Amino acid sequence: MQVTENEGETDTTIEFVKPLLDQLEDYAEGFIRLLPNLGLAIVVLLLTWLAATIVNRVISGMLKTARVRRALVDLLTTLTGIGVWALGILIAATVIFPSIDPASILAALGVGGIAIGFAFKDIFENFMAGAMIMMRKPMRIGDFIECESVEGKVEEITIRDTYIRRTDGQLVMMPNSMLFKNPVYVRTDQDLRRFEIIAGVGYGEDIDECREIIHDAVMAVSYVERDKPVDVFAREFNSSSVDFTVRWWTKSEPRNMHESRDQVIAAIKRALDEKGVEIPFPNRTLTFSEPLSISEKGG
Repeated sequence: MQVTENEGETDTTIEFVKPLLDQLEDYAEGFIRLLPNLGLAIVVLLLTWLAATIVNRVISGMLKTARVRRALVDLLTTLTGIGVWALGILIAATVIFPSIDPASILAALGVGGIAIGFAFKDIFENFMAGAMIMMRKPMRIGDFIECESVEGKVEEITIRDTYIRRTDGQLVMMPNSMLFKNPVYVRTDQDLRRFEIIAGVGYGEDIDECREIIHDAVMAVSYVERDKPVDVFAREFNSSSVDFTVRWWTKSEPRNMHESRDQVIAAIKRALDEKGVEIPFPNRTLTFSEPLSISEKGG
C-alpha cells in the first residue's frame, strides 16, 4: 500500500513538472531561433552608433565653419543624435520581432509620448526653453547676465539648465524656463556700459565751478572711455549738500565697473580737495525736552 502511494505522488509530480519543462524547452528553442535576429539587431545598433557619431561630427564641423554659436551647435547635434538613435532602435526592434509593424510602433510611441509629456512636463518645458535661449542672439556663453537676483557669467547652456558662475566663484544652475520666462539683463551685450555715482558739494560752493572740476577730473581717468560723453548733472538739494549725478562709460564687465568707479571717486575727491571745495557730511541737531546740566570734574 505504501509503494502504491509513492508511485502516485511521483506520477503527480511528473505531471506537474513536465509542462514547465516543455515550456522552458519551447522558450529555449525560440531564443535559439531568435539568435540570428539578435545578432543582426546588435549590428544595426553598432551601425547606428557609428552613423550618429559621423553625422554629429559633420554637422558640428559645418556649423562651426558657419560661425554658429556653440550652444546652438550643441543643441542641433543633440537633436540629430536623438533622431538617428530613434531610427536605429526602431529598425533593430523590427529586426528582432519581424511581426511588428513599424506603423504600430510609431502609433504606440505617439500615445506613449503624450503620457510621457504629461509626466515630464517640467523637463520638456526646460528643453524647449533651452532651445529658444540658444537661438537668441543677445545672450551668449561668456556674457555676464542678471536674472531673478542671480548675476554672473554664463559658462554653459545645456538642454535643461544654464550654468552661471557668480563673481564670487559660486556656480548657479538655473532652469532654462526661469531664464525664458523672466527678464534677463545681459550686462555685456555691448563692449561699453555706462555707470554713475552721486557726488555732493557744500551749499556755499559755486555750482558751475564744481560741475567743471568734477567733469575734468573724470575725463582724466584712464578707465573712462574718451569717445563717450561724461555727464555731470545737478541732481537735488540734499540735507547737507547739493548733489551731482556723475555718469561715464567704460568696459562692460563687472571688474571694469569696480576699477573705473574706484578711480573716478578717487579723482573727484583729489580734484575737489585741491580746489578747496567742501565735501560735506551729514550734520545732526539734537533737541532735548529739558536743559542739560554740564558738570566739570576737577583734576
